[in-house]
Amino acid sequence: MQPFRKHTGVVVPLDKVNVDTDQIIPKQFLKRIERTGFGAFLFYDWRFAGDGIRNPAFVLHEPRYAKASILVAGKNFGCGSSREHAVWALVDFGFRVIIASSFADIFANNSLKNGLLTVRLTDEQVAEIMRRSKEIANYQLTVDLETLRVEDTQGLRFAATFAMDEFSRHCLLNGLDDVGLTLQHEPEIAVYEANHPVRAEMKAILAG
Repeated sequence: MQPFRKHTGVVVPLDKVNVDTDQIIPKQFLKRIERTGFGAFLFYDWRFAGDGIRNPAFVLHEPRYAKASILVAGKNFGCGSSREHAVWALVDFGFRVIIASSFADIFANNSLKNGLLTVRLTDEQVAEIMRRSKEIANYQLTVDLETLRVEDTQGLRFAATFAMDEFSRHCLLNGLDDVGLTLQHEPEIAVYEANHPVRAEMKAILAG
């Protein structure tokens, strides 16, 4: 997993609440067996009409947001089903940070395991970022996980702090998913396996 320490990027506003995982990545695109390639189908039902034609009114199709890597959205982002594909689609599309006043718990946990930072701010702070990203061309934020701080890069004096439990912060700072956390104990695991009675008995059977 790619470590997250500090990221600066263009902000795109998704002015919707209760964005669920079926809207993030519709169910018909869940057949892929890889984690990559889902970005093409992100918000598919909003980005495209029924005949596959691009919807020019959808915010991600506006040229000024073409390189956005920070998404600001309404409360309860990522609700609905537990599909991890929703996070894969956001990451594959190029997002590193999602800002909202609240997230569905399972979505937030899946984000943690895939290096996508979810930042919880107040409703008022989210609304201000939403307003600025709509009104100011190329509006950018810097999100610093080491200092737990969000601030704009245009000198417009927006700054906010956010909270994160220390274990989650440690994992993101060091790029540790569940596999990475386990491999930190590889020497101890090797010793255990070598001395495990059942394993030793199986070795003897195989050798005999």
